[in-house]
Amino acid sequence: MQIGISSYTYGWAVGVPGNRPDRPLNEQALLDRALRFGVRVVQIGDNWPLHELPTDRLAALRKRATETGIALEVGARGLRPEHLYRYIDLTHRLGSRLLRFVIDARGYEPDLDSVTALLREAEPTLREKGVTLGLENHDRLKAVAFADLIERVGSPCVGICLDSVNSMGAGEGLAEVVATLAPYTVNLHLKDFGIRRLPHLQGFQIDGRIAGQGMLNVPWLVGEVARSGRCRTAVLEQWVVPEPDMDDTIAREARWAEESISYLKTINGLTF
Repeated sequence: MQIGISSYTYGWAVGVPGNRPDRPLNEQALLDRALRFGVRVVQIGDNWPLHELPTDRLAALRKRATETGIALEVGARGLRPEHLYRYIDLTHRLGSRLLRFVIDARGYEPDLDSVTALLREAEPTLREKGVTLGLENHDRLKAVAFADLIERVGSPCVGICLDSVNSMGAGEGLAEVVATLAPYTVNLHLKDFGIRRLPHLQGFQIDGRIAGQGMLNVPWLVGEVARSGRCRTAVLEQWVVPEPDMDDTIAREARWAEESISYLKTINGLTF
């Protein structure tokens, strides 16, 4: 699996709702960081909607990625028919082979029968365009629901984008999620985490950690996902605990990314 970085490696620098930096990270700066790290995969997620970029910026993104040997991966959210087909076309135009999708969006939570029907309908287009769709596990659906969905669609063009933390929001532990979804995984999100008891002892808090410094057993996870042979890329994502000052938060995020990539380069099964 090739190591990559993502727009979610730098969530604070890209900007989150209600917290947009004065000069947000752009797509060319993200490529700069990949080149500096010596990694050749860049995934641009739904926190940076590519369909909103002007045509000339999309063309410049593909041109530079091609010239520098960087494989682009595309991400989107809200699996509505028109949005899915828009992003299949966009993924193809950018020369990408992977389209990662979060099913739900704000005010939109389709039932699994509708999702299955949509993906079966879209499968010939995915195949024609040479695009693999990875559905990301998230906190509404259990892992078994995702596995059942992939089985019902029954196509090598449709698999799972396995996130190492998201399913905790559905009350599931990583071991059961990996056991269920690793065989279907086409893209891996490496996001380390910590769980700590709150000072008042009435509950726990889950937040991010530098890769290799939290509770995620990265070598085990990479080994389990590698068994199926379907997963080609492993992308660093981060939940960076913010500082009081946004500039300090963005600087902290950049330091975390450097340390995390240095660690991931030591893991057997990951290449760069």
